[in-house]
Amino acid sequence: MKKLTVVILSLFIVISCLGQDKMEKKDRAEISSLLKKQVDAWNAGNLEKFMETYWNSDSLVFVGGNGPTYGWQRTLENYKKRYPTRAEMGETHFKILRMSKIDDKTVFVIGRYELTREMGNLAGHFTLVIQNIDGKWLIISDHSSAEN
Repeated sequence: MKKLTVVILSLFIVISCLGQDKMEKKDRAEISSLLKKQVDAWNAGNLEKFMETYWNSDSLVFVGGNGPTYGWQRTLENYKKRYPTRAEMGETHFKILRMSKIDDKTVFVIGRYELTREMGNLAGHFTLVIQNIDGKWLIISDHSSAEN
């Protein structure tokens, strides 16, 4: 009886792990799609579309060189101020360095961005907290830092 209990418990653990792995692949694909949407919107010069990947809330946090900015609207305004023209936006590319689940609804992403522009290229790293809100993955916190 003891062996049967151990076997059943072991099977339950293996099946649970396999189910979790499948869920993580689905989540990874959805989050990768979200980040691709960001890149595509940026490269099209569409900041409003770019911002659709962020949580439209006063609780959104963006941390950059000037410290934290709170709120979706203020974050959009800062992007528009920093990148007022298509030339200043340039073209961006992301490289995801790490993506890990914090819990069932929250993912932590570390990545690198490269911004190619005629006026001078920029590059750096970012950390994102992405959360599933009402069935949709959205960035709730973004910390982006440029290289010196």
